[in-house]
Amino acid sequence: MKLDLNDITFIIVTYQSENIVNKCLDSLPKDSKKIIVENSNNINLEKDLGAKYDNIEVILSKNVGMGAGNNIGLKACKTTYAYILNPDTKFNKDTMNNLIGTLNQVSDFTLATPLNDNPKIPNYKKVDLKKSINENILSVESIDGFSMLFNLKKFSDKNFFDENFFLYLENDDLCLRVKQKNEFIYIVKNSLINHKGGIGADENLEYLRNWHWSWSKFYYNKKHKGYIYALIESLPKYLSSIVKFLFYFIINKKYKSKIYYNRVLGFYNAMIGKSSWYRPKID
Repeated sequence: MKLDLNDITFIIVTYQSENIVNKCLDSLPKDSKKIIVENSNNINLEKDLGAKYDNIEVILSKNVGMGAGNNIGLKACKTTYAYILNPDTKFNKDTMNNLIGTLNQVSDFTLATPLNDNPKIPNYKKVDLKKSINENILSVESIDGFSMLFNLKKFSDKNFFDENFFLYLENDDLCLRVKQKNEFIYIVKNSLINHKGGIGADENLEYLRNWHWSWSKFYYNKKHKGYIYALIESLPKYLSSIVKFLFYFIINKKYKSKIYYNRVLGFYNAMIGKSSWYRPKID
């Protein structure tokens, strides 16, 4: 296949990410095409990025979540390939050259990514050696959502991320649907990317993370394996979270009690079929 930097658009969803997105953008090839989907409607960020970077488009949006934000960028993309990045990622100097050069050795792919440079935190699951090309191009079951190169020719229906997910598992859902069509997802080992990881230590963000992890886990299992499976798989952790919430509430550990309270609420809302409505409270 013929993969070229000029036919790739980088898409980054931001939400109050002023302190980190510039480092990500600075690490990208200078003349590359870039789309920023700004989920907190930050007009100042739009002006700042437009003044600082070439070939950049900033789309202002309300807080629709990572998957839906990525979809906005993917649908606005005019190139054949789109590269989804989280704002807390950075490329090395040779990341894109190695990625492009290596992927040009394969005949076809749907999703691909460089390897996370921290070997303790792999950004993929389950290597399939039979379908791998060589030691640098590994066929895998799924890749993490912070770095995903899309071959948009494979998405003629524009069915990208499931927007019912607000946070967590939208990338696993997408990868599962790709594999169900017997298409290829690759990790490129000789191309490295740095991912800071996490969305901060603010208490409200921790409440958000715990609520949505419980919600997304139940919804994902229900979608792909049925309601009964999702209920049975999640019920022990749900009951455990109730017990821990009550324990920390009784001993007046407010932060811990609310963590488990939000886990309970996330599961409960998913179980009764309510949407992933919970949103962060950030000043």
